[in-house]
Order: sequence, then C-alpha cells, then structure tokens
Amino acid sequence: MKQWLKRITPNRAEIREHKHLRVFGKLLQDPNLWHLNRRSASGAVAVGMFVMYLPPLGQMLIAAGGAIAFRVNLPISVALVWITNPVTIPPMYYFAYLVGSWILSTPAQTFALEYWLEWHNWLNLLAPMTVGCLVCGIVCSALGYLSVQAVWRWNLARQIRMRRARYRAATSGVNTPSSKSHT
Repeated sequence: MKQWLKRITPNRAEIREHKHLRVFGKLLQDPNLWHLNRRSASGAVAVGMFVMYLPPLGQMLIAAGGAIAFRVNLPISVALVWITNPVTIPPMYYFAYLVGSWILSTPAQTFALEYWLEWHNWLNLLAPMTVGCLVCGIVCSALGYLSVQAVWRWNLARQIRMRRARYRAATSGVNTPSSKSHT
C-alpha cells in the first residue's frame, strides 16, 4: 500500500513549486508533511475528504492548511480534493443538499437544472446545503480515516504472517542436531 501511495502522490518539489501553495512558504519544509505512515496517511485522507465537501473555491489551499495544521501528509490531502470536479460536484452537492434537508426537516427540491441555476433560489438552498456538506464532510472524513487505518493494519498483519511463514519454511528445512534420527 505504501509503495502505491508513493507512486500516485505528487512529489515534494511539485507541491512546493505549485503557484497556489507557495503561500505557505517555509511551512512546507516540515518533514511530517512528507512522511508516509499510518498516522499521516489516515490523517491526510480525513483532511482531504472533509475539504472535498467544502465550496470548490480554494479547496487546495484549505487542504494544504489543514495538512500543515494537523501535520499529516500534504500530497494526499491536496490530491483528495480533486475528487470534487465538474463531473462529481452535481451529484455530491445534491446528495449533501438532500442530507441537509432531511436534517433540517425542510422539503427538498428535485434536481431541476433551471431551478438550481436561478440565483434567487440559492437562498432557499443555502442552509440545507451547508448543513449537508458539513455532515457529509465529517462522515466521509471519519470513514476515510477509519478505512485507511483498517487497511493499513490489515496489510501490516498480512506482511507479518508472510514473514513468519517464510521464517518457518526456512527453519523447517534446516537439519539441526536434534532432528537427526539415531539408528
């Protein structure tokens, strides 16, 4: 898992040189932002999954700020906000709106493009959308964190089992003085 994460995440130079992330300057020098271990990866997933439900403007900056504040892996945090893109935003935010409407007990509007594009309707949609985005962000963040923790532990336990099996196989094939038969 660690090798796969290293392959798909941008490297330190790419992030430090990114035009929007230069704002953080020397804060990007913290080595904790670049470590890849269970704590930093699961924390980074939590930050990125929460930020992906925030309004799309400035998500990378918010994710980078969250990674710096919580001292978790910066590339993973920043990369995860790209889950929200022009294709995924409508269904994600409509689902968040439905969740917010359910929590606030307000009647939900169907997804009619004309209704959603009228700016004056956004006043009616703002409260349920905000509550829904916060709830969805918190739930996704917690599920992402717990999932990475579980997968990391499962992978570690699997590696330990394989290592023990290799050790047993190597030691069982070796003739020790006590294993020779006396005839």
